[in-house]
Amino acid sequence: MNLENLLSYSPVQWQLVAHILVLGFAAQAAGLVYFLTTLRDVAPRYRIASVLGSIVMVSAFLLLLAQSMSWQNTFVLENGTFVRGAGIFSNGFRYLNWLIDVPLLLLQLVIVLGLAAAAARRLGILFVGSGAAMIVLGYIGQFYETSNIAALWIWGAISTIFYIVLLYLTWTHIGKALPRMPESAAPMMKAIRWVFVVFWTFYPIAYIIPAILPTAEGVVARQYLFTTADIVAKVIYGVMITKVAMDLSKAEGYAPALAEASKTSAE
Repeated sequence: MNLENLLSYSPVQWQLVAHILVLGFAAQAAGLVYFLTTLRDVAPRYRIASVLGSIVMVSAFLLLLAQSMSWQNTFVLENGTFVRGAGIFSNGFRYLNWLIDVPLLLLQLVIVLGLAAAAARRLGILFVGSGAAMIVLGYIGQFYETSNIAALWIWGAISTIFYIVLLYLTWTHIGKALPRMPESAAPMMKAIRWVFVVFWTFYPIAYIIPAILPTAEGVVARQYLFTTADIVAKVIYGVMITKVAMDLSKAEGYAPALAEASKTSAE
């Protein structure tokens, strides 16, 4: 049982979590609209990145919608305080969602790096394998957050090894790709590196909150960390990847990308 179920919440604390979860699934819906409407502005060789981004949006939207409904149905107001009723709120569903989304997010990056086919396959396998291991190990660890804090730390530490591997791979491969990038795309690629370093780090921080802040305030902080990371690492990251794909398409002479660039300049 996750920490959330063992605590009671003031109306403000309960609403803060309810609101961030609604913002989370609304942002994923907005991202889906963006990826679908810009699909034709990207050259066919990069278009799969937008398709993968759309799949991520649908997956994350459904997860966060379910989390929002679960939060509202699990807790009831009694004597001015929200306490657990008949339901159970679980963060475990987030990990199952990430098991779908993390590999797809990483493959979006592979697509715009401009690697040769063999190198792209090797990097894709490393990304998918490391990402899946990171998520599965974290999923196992979160089951111990209210019963065995030592196990929570151990599983989290092993999961973090794969997280560090992913950070290293993304940082170094983006760095190697920068000299090949059009001048317009290079700043965005540099910013994408920092999305991985900063916002992906929100996840392990949120994971360990039951060990360092097992309070209602900690629960609010955890849900904000998880959901903010989901918005930035999926929606905003996807928009950034799309921008890079458009710049690459324009540099390669893809007509719709050139037309969109001209329209943006005119505005």
